[in-house]
Amino acid sequence: MALLNVDAGEADHAGVARVKTRLVAIFAALDVEADLVFCSGAELKPLAEKALAKAKAGEIDAVVVGGGDGSIRAVAGVLAESGVPLGILPLGTLNHFAKDLGIPMDLEAAAAILAAGEVRNIDLAEVNGESFINNSSIGIYPYIVVDRERRRRRHKLAKWIAMIPAFLRLLRHFPRRRLSICTEDWSRPYRTPCLFIGNNDYGMEFFTLGRRERLDRGELSVHVVKQRHPFGFFWMICRMCFGHVSRERDLESFRLHDFEVRAKVSRLPVALDGEVEIMHPTLHYLSRPAALRVIAPAAA
Repeated sequence: MALLNVDAGEADHAGVARVKTRLVAIFAALDVEADLVFCSGAELKPLAEKALAKAKAGEIDAVVVGGGDGSIRAVAGVLAESGVPLGILPLGTLNHFAKDLGIPMDLEAAAAILAAGEVRNIDLAEVNGESFINNSSIGIYPYIVVDRERRRRRHKLAKWIAMIPAFLRLLRHFPRRRLSICTEDWSRPYRTPCLFIGNNDYGMEFFTLGRRERLDRGELSVHVVKQRHPFGFFWMICRMCFGHVSRERDLESFRLHDFEVRAKVSRLPVALDGEVEIMHPTLHYLSRPAALRVIAPAAA
């Protein structure tokens, strides 16, 4: 069963009818039987739960999701620890997770990966019971996302266009959060504009920036931004784009399996794979090794 998000970038841009016609032809050429279900983002989770029940009953072999990282996150959280394979059709705007798995962005090539049926076990991460596949963050990014989506709804802007004024507004109203990172062995207080938690380690060099070489190390990569002022933060971003980020000057980093984030507030905006949830501290982050089976090329 393939659950396809009608609000995903490709479906929204090309039109649902065109995407459906193309996918029907692709799967027919591969001699793959696929039940295509087009749905909204809000319907993904309940439909994934129904698909999981069918898979456990032996009626289907796998659950495929067509969309971006947010769509994949919704379905992955349902399939976690079930043993049912998750297939991916990259229909989103950025498709970070699919790229890290080595899945081609071309739909024909991605469908061929599904037909080959090679399955890998990879890690999930979670915070307070909410799964995420790529990363989570507190501070700057959640504010940018909320402002970006408000501008998109109001002015009908593309995601990248809306991101520019949202980022500029952020530099004028620069947030700094008082947080504590706590493990079983230590606790450290911070005042930071951004706390970033990756599901496994993210590259910080020019050719690996924002990408992960491995998704199966069972660890969280935690980065605390040290730059507390807008100008310093802006130049840190510029240096990161050219692979010149300084871990001593710009970031304090850890690799952990689980930890807590404590804050003296009752509500905290938290970004999960590009979507924002309002959570109530204390936040408990946890790596879930090999919790998800995915249909993808073998890891390099």
